[in-house]
Amino acid sequence: MIPITQFSPYTSLFGFIVGLPTMFAAYYQSWRARQEARFAREGVVHSLHCLEFVMEDGTCVNLVPLETLHSLPKPGDVVLLPGDGMGKDGGINPGAYRIDRVEHIYTIPAWKTKRPREARLTKAVAQVTALN
Repeated sequence: MIPITQFSPYTSLFGFIVGLPTMFAAYYQSWRARQEARFAREGVVHSLHCLEFVMEDGTCVNLVPLETLHSLPKPGDVVLLPGDGMGKDGGINPGAYRIDRVEHIYTIPAWKTKRPREARLTKAVAQVTALN
């Protein structure tokens, strides 16, 4: 009969070889889950800090950075949007659009020197209807 003490070095080496990559994989997966949760809280990354003009079917007409605006449009306003400049061949037509409603999305600032209960406008979504 072989004593169990002879297997001890092999079992610890096997545990190290299997355990170390498993630990790194678990850490990486938790890091990715935290990143995805942060991106979900911030909204869609490409439209962050933008006014997004969206048609009723969910098609995005244009994105406008919030820092370039002096005011946000109100429901009932008519805006001239360039679309994607492609026109009739499958793209979004440039033209006049009526604002149906505007949604404002706010988040808590990420920096430590924020005021109590401070919120920042992260994104605005204007639902539009084409007039032409």
